[in-house]
Amino acid sequence: MPLEPTLPRGLSERLATLFPGAVLTAMAPLRPDTGTGEMTKSLGYGRPLKLQLTFPDGTTRALVFHLEGADDHGHDRRADRAANVLLAWDSFSLVPHHSRALDVGAITTGGHLLPLQEAGELYLLTEWAEGEPYADDLRRIASTGEVGVLDLARVDSLADVLLELHELPGTHPGAYVRALRDLVGSGEGVAGIVDSYPLDTPSAPSARLSFIEQQCLTWRQRLKTAPSRLRRTHGDFHPFNLIFAPGRAMPTLLDTSRGSQGDPADDVTCLAINFVLFGLEHRSSWSFGLGQLWTRFWDRYLSDGDEALLDVCAPFFAWRTLVLCNPVWYPKLREDDRDRLLGFAERVLAAPRFDPAWAWAVLR
Repeated sequence: MPLEPTLPRGLSERLATLFPGAVLTAMAPLRPDTGTGEMTKSLGYGRPLKLQLTFPDGTTRALVFHLEGADDHGHDRRADRAANVLLAWDSFSLVPHHSRALDVGAITTGGHLLPLQEAGELYLLTEWAEGEPYADDLRRIASTGEVGVLDLARVDSLADVLLELHELPGTHPGAYVRALRDLVGSGEGVAGIVDSYPLDTPSAPSARLSFIEQQCLTWRQRLKTAPSRLRRTHGDFHPFNLIFAPGRAMPTLLDTSRGSQGDPADDVTCLAINFVLFGLEHRSSWSFGLGQLWTRFWDRYLSDGDEALLDVCAPFFAWRTLVLCNPVWYPKLREDDRDRLLGFAERVLAAPRFDPAWAWAVLR
């Protein structure tokens, strides 16, 4: 049986290390199903290859070389595929009568195999962003009610940064459906946030949270037919991920998330809801403080023409609001403020189109 020429260059070398003296003599791709009837399975995750090793004494041994493939079933990101491989390595040995995992690693850009058997937790090293989080600006403006020239320049820059980000289309339609699925069903999305609420959270009984979650599911079904909205996004554009150096109007962004593509409404609502959150503690100064920034931000972003964002932003607002109202995340939020924010989310979910003027009802 001829060998597939596109096998990683380092596979034979790695096999020689694991099985001294053995030679790779045959290879064949494994299909999900070898049947031909009506119930034949046509889709399988991954691209496994059956390998045959021949030893000097003539004996043979069969192995399976598992390659992860990209698809729209939660494997479109390289991080997803890496997670599947590491989970298999960690769990195969836990199940009785399971085939053994013999090696785990990565294929380098040069086609060599890099073993990871001794690896534990992964790590990331980044630059330091000099400055202070935008949350500090919001606290100051909320308490003083004073908006300076630099404050106006910064909110303009934030809108402009998002417009620049959102100019670039996403990679493929399935990524939009994935983003909506993550929004509602992931551990960091609506379901995960609702599940982490303490049962005795004031103003957030389980029935109220459940209704919000169900409304978000309805919105997901409505929105997933519009993949043309897919754009590059930040994915976590909140004030603690936006760093401003002293005197500077242009931010440094931290911690892009969720594959860095989705609906622009994700980023816009993630920032916008924080104007409302920080304004709650000093409602008397809203109209001439953070209320100015709220209006200016919406006007500047929407001036680029994405008015349709107002038709789709409801579940994203609901998700971010659920985070802010969760005592795990904001344990000092007052009960009446939690009630106001959840009421805002309920109003947004019930309407076919969002109106930025509704923020004034929350802050009155």
